[in-house]
Order: sequence, then C-alpha cells, then structure tokens
Amino acid sequence: MDTGSNTVMSTEHFGTLADGTAVHRWTLERSGTRVRVLTYGAIVQSVEVPDRDGVSAGIALGLPDLASYQKYTGPYFGALVGRYANRIGGAAFDLDGRTYHLTRNEGRNHVHGGARGFDKRAWNARETAGGLELSLVSADGEEGFPGRLELSVAYTLDEDGALHIAYRATTDAPTVLNLTNHTYWNLAGADSGVALGQRLRIAAGEITPSDAESLPTGEFLPVEGTRFDFREPRPVTKEYDTNFVLDQDVAGPVAELYDEVSGRVVTVTTTEPGLQLYTADHFDGRPFGPCAGIALETQHFPDSPNRPEFPSTVLRPGEEYVSTTVYGFSTR
Repeated sequence: MDTGSNTVMSTEHFGTLADGTAVHRWTLERSGTRVRVLTYGAIVQSVEVPDRDGVSAGIALGLPDLASYQKYTGPYFGALVGRYANRIGGAAFDLDGRTYHLTRNEGRNHVHGGARGFDKRAWNARETAGGLELSLVSADGEEGFPGRLELSVAYTLDEDGALHIAYRATTDAPTVLNLTNHTYWNLAGADSGVALGQRLRIAAGEITPSDAESLPTGEFLPVEGTRFDFREPRPVTKEYDTNFVLDQDVAGPVAELYDEVSGRVVTVTTTEPGLQLYTADHFDGRPFGPCAGIALETQHFPDSPNRPEFPSTVLRPGEEYVSTTVYGFSTR
C-alpha cells in the first residue's frame, strides 16, 4: 500500500446494469489508507487501514459484487443517500405555498431519497488532481422533489490518509436537499461480527427525540443523565437510531470511534449540524447480523422541511449546496 505523499489511483470494471451501463470501481491509496468507491450509488465499498501493529483490514461494511448491492438495498451499505437523507413525515412538505408529495417507501413516510434514490443511480466519474469526482443530474420531479439538481461528490485522501467527502449541488427551482454517506464502521474488522462495545464520543449536548415512526417530535432533549450522553467516550450499546445535535463551537472532530483491541480510531469532522447514530439492530444476517456496524451519518435533521424550528434544508436557484465530511484514521 502506498505511504507516499500522493494519492495512487486505479479503476476496474465492477459489473453492468440491466440497461447496459457499466459500473466501475475506483481505488484510492495514500498514507496507509486504501478506499474503494463504486460509480453505482457513489458507494464507499471498502476502507482499509492498519491496526496498532500495522496489520491492515477493512473497517467499512461492504458487499462483494454489483448483484449484492442491487439485492441488499435497504441497509444502504456505504452509499451516498439523497435527495433527502433520513425521513420526511407523510412523504410531503410545503415550500413557497405549494405542497410536494414524495414517494412513500417506509409506511406513510419518505426515507433516504425514495424508491430510486441516489444510492441506486449510476454516477459519472472523472479523476481529479487529488482523487475522484462523481456527478449526476436529478431531474425535476424525481421521487416528487422539485427542481433539476446538478450534483457532484469528491472523494479525496489527504496527506494523513483521511477520507474527505465533499458535496456540491445547484438547482433551477426551489427544493430541499440533505445528503449523507451511509457507511457502517466496525473497527475490529468488517467481518468480525458485532461492533458493539467500541467506544464512541459525540460532541452533542442535545438530541432530537423521535416517535414510533422514527420522526422527530420537534423537541430538543438534553443528553445529560441519559443513555445519549456521549460527550465523554463510552461503549456503544444496541438500539440507537438517533439524531444528535452537534455542538457548534467544536474545534476539530465532532465524533470519535475507538476499538480498544485493534487500537483503530475513526474521527469525524463535518460542516453538517447533525449526526445520526445507527447501530444496525435490524440487520437480519443477510448478509450481516444485528449490530455488525455502526453508522455515523453526518446530515441535517430528519423531517426538517416540516420543522421550521430546525436548520433549513431549502436550496434555491443561484445558491450552491456545499457540505464536507472528513473521516480521519489513526491508532493508539
């Protein structure tokens, strides 16, 4: 694996979609980190980093082939999720006096971009000076969302081997937009079993509690004295699918996951106001068992288009959506 100052890149054929579109896998290597990204779903298929003894292993849950990604769609393994990550209640929202009705794909609600969100799209790819840029166009009315959206995401590795994910988008009509990467982490190794017990810190003094449909109630609940208090590192237990309101005065990473056995550490730095912690309790063994990975999804809050008290996700013509998340890797 390359440990020099430049990112080493390669690409290979990964499969073909039913319409004949070729899917490729790009590999980025730098400073001990190897990342593989697919042009299908802008999926981060794998992330390999060394443990404290220098032994590399994959720490992101991924699937071996294109057919598996098309079969196991519900977990969104490593995918770029949009147009709207997380949930929109009633699969509808009002914007500028008009109601927009979205695809219902979780009961009465809309989740993670609908029936054919960005995770199921073929993206255009081009190599850049520092990494890989993927792009696509989302048509006006797609899954019910207004506006023709032009979107790109850049995956780059910095000199320390950290993975930078940078999103940009513009629209020709008012719309809402909320993007995330849906990688599941298991720092003991992607195939090591349950990820619970790894120690997590999140710089968040509040959460947005949710109801039985996993929709926010509109409240802001202090984490003090609750199981949601990760302001100091504590082992991750099961049954989390929760949006944390990130502290806005943090200099540096807003989250850190640490595996005491391997010594691996993942840090999260982001421009987003929220982080969804999901412990994958609903995995059923096809192909991973319950709690096999821990998702740390940087994003805006669930159901923001229907919650004026939340940070806005509205994007208008003439504006540019810009969002960056950095996953840093180290050992101790």
